Amino acid sequence: MRQQDTFDVICSTAAVVADALAVFVGFLLAVAIRFDTGWIPLFHEQPPSRDLYLYGAGVGTILFLFIFRSLGLYVRPQTGSFSDKIPRLVRATGWGILLATALAFAIRTDPPFSRVVTGLSFFTILLLVLLERWLLFRVEWNGARHLAEAKRVVVVGTNRLAAHLKEALKQTPTLRAHVTAFLRTNGSPPDPAVPPELIRGTLDDLAGLIERGEVDQVICADFSLPHDKMSELLLLSERHLVGFHTVPDMFGLLTQRVHIEMLGDIPLLGIDKWPLDYFWNRALKRLEDIAGSLLGLIVSVPVIAVGAVLIKRESPGPIFYRQERCGEGGKCFSILKLRTMRCDAEAATGPVWAQPDDPRRTRIGGWLRAHNLDELPQFWNVLKGEMSLVGPRPERPHFVEQFKDDISRYMWRHASKPGITGWAQVNGLRGNTSIRDRIQYDLYYLENWSLALDFKIIVKTFFARENAY
Repeated sequence: MRQQDTFDVICSTAAVVADALAVFVGFLLAVAIRFDTGWIPLFHEQPPSRDLYLYGAGVGTILFLFIFRSLGLYVRPQTGSFSDKIPRLVRATGWGILLATALAFAIRTDPPFSRVVTGLSFFTILLLVLLERWLLFRVEWNGARHLAEAKRVVVVGTNRLAAHLKEALKQTPTLRAHVTAFLRTNGSPPDPAVPPELIRGTLDDLAGLIERGEVDQVICADFSLPHDKMSELLLLSERHLVGFHTVPDMFGLLTQRVHIEMLGDIPLLGIDKWPLDYFWNRALKRLEDIAGSLLGLIVSVPVIAVGAVLIKRESPGPIFYRQERCGEGGKCFSILKLRTMRCDAEAATGPVWAQPDDPRRTRIGGWLRAHNLDELPQFWNVLKGEMSLVGPRPERPHFVEQFKDDISRYMWRHASKPGITGWAQVNGLRGNTSIRDRIQYDLYYLENWSLALDFKIIVKTFFARENAY
């Protein structure tokens, strides 16, 4: 999906490191209070080896980081005040202590871990986490104020709410967003707080602003717009991969999970983030791609070598075939495949879909396609970062131009890296099959991504033969 700002990545990484230190030190502080201060009588309790507590603190820290991540505590940019985050930090710490305690007693050391230490750990860890999180919040907030505003926002409407949105964005520096234009939606006079110099036309002028690359996000502040106009706004934003939000009055319009966030005291309703919108998920997927592509290249070298000899023997021309495809963000790249057709396959027709028993195929090309072996060189595209092992199949620019205006949500399939294989492909949706059905499968994958789903698709790829022509 959209590339996360470097500042946000740094802040998220800093939070992980600071949380790890706070949790680790919090565990050890609880041990010191219990056994070294004399504040709490030992009675008959005998402390186990301090090395055991060190190992336990290390394991507990890792457990806490996973819990913090699952509760969205590393999502950036941050909005709202620090006090808004305290309940979630308390809940995360409570869950961490509960699971760490269960793990400690499941191990059954002799003597066992101190129950008093586990109880104290909740308070020591929570204290240190709140302290370091408050410090990070202040640093992040002040740091964002000194960075250039990166996101250009167009507000649809010129009413009082529209003017308030501008001020709310200004008071939330972590978003690094600023209003560059207001668009009139009716004949009513604009609110006096809306700067006249920023009123840049009507709703009909939005398409021009987007096409000139002057818009990163659209916020609709006029919920009195007719339903068809609201739909046009949403679809226009989708086609150009521009973010879209509105005030809550359009639940029936959205087909995906919705997400509500607070901008000051204004609720914003938008399409919920997909799993790959989050930095750590993208990092995990990239690690998967690097490991998988390296292994794939090593394993496929003998197959590619044999295929190269057979291709050369059957028909003149290059062994590899390069073709322009649309990748992440709609950017084009050259996909690499083993050549399976004659060199002049589209000289007379231009870009066309492959067909069953396609006469343009060579004999060895048909066999390579049927067994998905022509795709093996694309491991190089994956290693370079142009593709992923799993994702929506990259389409040719010629067909993208045909579909993006006619098929709802088509362009969202370009919000992440395309894949060698994908959920649509393993379900038989490739070649000359329904584009609308493919989009449904591609969007399902993007909305439900996980490493487990990727693994499932990779395994199914070895057995997927339907429409492989």
